Amino acid sequence: MISRKTLRAAAAVVAVGTLTLTACSSGGGGGSKSSDAKGGKLSDQAQVSVGTAADSQGPAKAVEGAKAGGTVKDIERDDFEHLDPAQVYTNTGSNFSQLITRGLTGYKQEGSKVTLVGDLATDAGKPSDGGKTWTFTLKDGVKWENGEAITSADVKHSIERTFAPFITQGASYVQQWLTNQDYRKAYEGPYGGKHLDNVIAQDPKTIVFKFDKPHADFNYAMAMTTYAVVSEKGDTKEEYDKKPLSSGPYKIVDRVTDKTLTLERNTNWDAKTDPIRNAYPDKWNFEFGFQAIPATDKLIAADKGEDQTTMSFYASTAGDRLQKVLGDASLKDRLVKGNSPYADYYWINNKRITNQKVREALIQAWPLQQIRQTEGGPDTGDYSRSLLNPTVAGFQETDVWGKIAKPEGDPDKAKALLKEAGAENQKIVYAYNNTPKQQQISVVIESALKKAGFDVVIKPIDTKTWYDEISKVDKEIDVFWGGWGADWPTGATVLPVLFDGRTIADGSQNYSNFNDPEINAEIDRIMALSDSAEQNKAWGALDKKILEKAPAIPGITNKFYILHGSKIGGAEYDPLGQIISPNKVFLKP
Repeated sequence: MISRKTLRAAAAVVAVGTLTLTACSSGGGGGSKSSDAKGGKLSDQAQVSVGTAADSQGPAKAVEGAKAGGTVKDIERDDFEHLDPAQVYTNTGSNFSQLITRGLTGYKQEGSKVTLVGDLATDAGKPSDGGKTWTFTLKDGVKWENGEAITSADVKHSIERTFAPFITQGASYVQQWLTNQDYRKAYEGPYGGKHLDNVIAQDPKTIVFKFDKPHADFNYAMAMTTYAVVSEKGDTKEEYDKKPLSSGPYKIVDRVTDKTLTLERNTNWDAKTDPIRNAYPDKWNFEFGFQAIPATDKLIAADKGEDQTTMSFYASTAGDRLQKVLGDASLKDRLVKGNSPYADYYWINNKRITNQKVREALIQAWPLQQIRQTEGGPDTGDYSRSLLNPTVAGFQETDVWGKIAKPEGDPDKAKALLKEAGAENQKIVYAYNNTPKQQQISVVIESALKKAGFDVVIKPIDTKTWYDEISKVDKEIDVFWGGWGADWPTGATVLPVLFDGRTIADGSQNYSNFNDPEINAEIDRIMALSDSAEQNKAWGALDKKILEKAPAIPGITNKFYILHGSKIGGAEYDPLGQIISPNKVFLKP
């Protein structure tokens, strides 16, 4: 593990009001629904606002026709990499955590309306001192699964432990804001007896955060799973990742890593304190190891027997089955669809590929059209037009390298760039996530790169360790896939996280090892802007500047299609996480 350089995690100034997540179709422009209209329930653009204290009261609004009881079976490809909330930084892990973990704030969803509300807190937080101070008050009756009250001391401990050396994953916004320097050097966590003076447990129910600079969007950050509560008394440090103490509606009763996980009701969860989770099922049984095609086939047939009560959070319809699913009217009521809030990239390791002309050659050679066809064709998504996803405020449509006009790639142009760089027959190590579909895509990519004059080496990496491997600085790979979604919907949680060269470190999300002083300085300038509209516009302009330096290849902005069993109700698409939320799920008679 190399030492971390100065980490300048960014914070956006989010206006208190409504943010429109303008998911768009291939025609560009904001706010449109997907151009695909072949049945199924399609998510509209999400409207995100900050709620009131009244919005933060429980219980969650009842779902029409829903009744409590029964067991839901959930099938997934991979087990959840982490259960300790401080280590969770994926949409799949965060979604599962909704069942067992709560934070100060969270998102309440009602169709396309998404509201930031108080979860454990009585409201979404009270800023003062121009946004430098934030105060939260805990609700009455919030408890751990053992019946002990959740207190402000638990909240303080939860934040402090995110600094501990064994916490290697998870978000780092709040840690940086609290220290204004390399947070790993500033503080090592609470286990040696030292504590943060600017996180104050004022009384058992009041927690206060004090910053040197304003952070108008701190309440959005606190909705991230990384900052959810961990019991101070029940903290087992590294072991907590195996079986965390529940603050949510369910608790873990059994787990066989990579095979099964079972949840049962946490009887000390009080629905009257929770505006987000309905928690209708009595039990959740998770099974892992389902690749895309077997999972899709199982869900297609899920109208009889046990399969009727089967669903998945993220087992999207396999590309090889997509046309069959979209063309089958009998599946319409069991199909959930939505526009992805995530951007897909093929990262170029700028530490190994230092010549920009070689990086440009890779971009020109890249076979986006063939990749999309292998994934299932045009219905699977649109070619990305920038680094920002269209759902992010500040998005500006662009096509710096002409990939929209020629998505199949231009091997002749790539060869000319390699010749100009003096790098003919350049060796490229392409790594892929070792799934059947990615194996197929790797063949497509290998063929295209060889045609463009590259010497290609293909390297598979296990799915469970994928992000651990690609987040290493000294990785012996040159090009690789990675997805990213805004932690909250502004460019501040995308471009600085992915492209600020001062964040390069093992575990960092600067996967491309991109470090450009001009870009770093522009990030600082934009962060200092006080007007959110001006800031969002600046992120869009910076997107283009970064692309012009060829650090990565924009991929495909995917559309999300997922089936569920015929007795599953309340399967609602989460437009912020590209996943099926568990919060309203119930079993039909």
